[in-house]
Amino acid sequence: MVAAFALAASLAGCGGGDARAGRRNAEPTQSSSGSSSARPDWVPGYVAKLSTPEKVGQLFVPTVGSASQGTEMIRKYHVGGVIYFPENLRSPRSTARLSNALQKASKIPMLIGVDEEQGIVSRTPFVTRFPGNMTLGASRRTEDARAAAQATGAELRAVGINQDYAPDADVNVNPANPVIGIRSFGADPGLVARMVRAAVSGYQQAGVAATAKHFPGHGDTDTDSHTGLPVIKHDRATWERLDAPPFETAGADAVMSAHIVVPKLDGSGDPATLSKNVLTGLLRKKLGFQGVIVTDSLQMDGVREKYSDRVVPVRAINAGADQLLMPPSLPVAYQAVLNAVNSGKIPASRLDDAVARILRLKQNRGLFRGTHVDPAKADAQVDTAQHHTLARSVAEHGVTVVRNVGDVLPLKGRTVYVTGAKSSQVGAALRAAGVKTTGTLGQADVALLTTLNSGASGTAAQTRSLASKPTVVAALGAPYDLDKADRAKALVATYSSTPPAITALARILSGQAKPTAKLPVPVAGQPLGTGLTY
Repeated sequence: MVAAFALAASLAGCGGGDARAGRRNAEPTQSSSGSSSARPDWVPGYVAKLSTPEKVGQLFVPTVGSASQGTEMIRKYHVGGVIYFPENLRSPRSTARLSNALQKASKIPMLIGVDEEQGIVSRTPFVTRFPGNMTLGASRRTEDARAAAQATGAELRAVGINQDYAPDADVNVNPANPVIGIRSFGADPGLVARMVRAAVSGYQQAGVAATAKHFPGHGDTDTDSHTGLPVIKHDRATWERLDAPPFETAGADAVMSAHIVVPKLDGSGDPATLSKNVLTGLLRKKLGFQGVIVTDSLQMDGVREKYSDRVVPVRAINAGADQLLMPPSLPVAYQAVLNAVNSGKIPASRLDDAVARILRLKQNRGLFRGTHVDPAKADAQVDTAQHHTLARSVAEHGVTVVRNVGDVLPLKGRTVYVTGAKSSQVGAALRAAGVKTTGTLGQADVALLTTLNSGASGTAAQTRSLASKPTVVAALGAPYDLDKADRAKALVATYSSTPPAITALARILSGQAKPTAKLPVPVAGQPLGTGLTY
């Protein structure tokens, strides 16, 4: 992580949370020659002046209800951050007001985060909707990944959100993965690493801390860690080749741990979130990551199977985690960590190290220079026309033609029967692109079946029902829907069912735009990199 510029010694102990507080306005000093010169590292001195309860509070990132409830939580537990969910995100203006109220209540600038990966993990209802990562992976365009992240980050920052729990850095090599799938950029670690690095850069350019997840890699599992404890069987060599590269080169502000067991990386049976071998041994020492390690949500079943809610946060901190995300009970977890520090079970040096990393992250993203946002301007800064145009372009660049037997595509000049997921929206988009549609299969020249995570067997059955006509199958979600569509003449993947993706699909199918994308995962017997054009 880039070394932080020093703040003036007088910053320690400054109160208030808005842009007028003195601690917000420090900048690098100027030497007599006019060049910028950093003072000695301010963080250790700042940490030393904090009380133990204040230090412990910096480790926690809970959910938040109302502004009054949040300010009371800050007063009582000194939390270092919060995470927003849709109930906090009713409108840009109200979200900006909430963010300002929380920042004003805090002695130290707050990290205000959200899970806004775009695609299928989108918590912020009012931001511009971009397709998810697998669309970007198919495009192979790092500039698109950077631009989409920067646009999303700018809209988050406009409402006071300064950390995004994105991008997903998992390499999805298991088609049955129930929790990652199209959240991943693909199955090629080199491709994923390039796209992750570009997305991280985009968020950071917008002033938002980027969080690569889920370490040591959640891409090869058929168990959801929200509801169980996945076991991944990769050995050390496989992990180094497949899972590690996106985390090693990401340049992220933070890395989120996964609630998964990898026995050949740690034989204790503990999830990675609680494993010193994984967090300190692999992430810190092997990969050299010096930023903040944040746990995945501590409310998930994957981290609660073996230990109690009092034990989990203590073990996570001692394993090397710096931030504890969404404890099931903040009072219980806070007191457990405070007791562990006071008893020496968590060494004082481990606590100070974690707090110092958190403060440096906040400094690197400019939070000590100001966090106040203007609620009156927030509405105009999100969901903009410019970002809509970008979303349509990103979506179009990712549409992949996997098969096109007999040049069924493009559809211009043919009458098409559209059926399946979101068929009304797809039909409307096709008509807008100049393609004639019909409501009966018998009157059609071509059948178009759209799927949305129906599974390969479900797609095969639906395709058989359309066998009387040349059939095009378009997967609007997981591309693995195409795996058994053997009867289809043409196969297309969008990896997304957002409005921009549906518009992009219609433009590609109609011939208004040429397909240029390539498969980011193996599908329908075709290897990575397959992609047709016309």
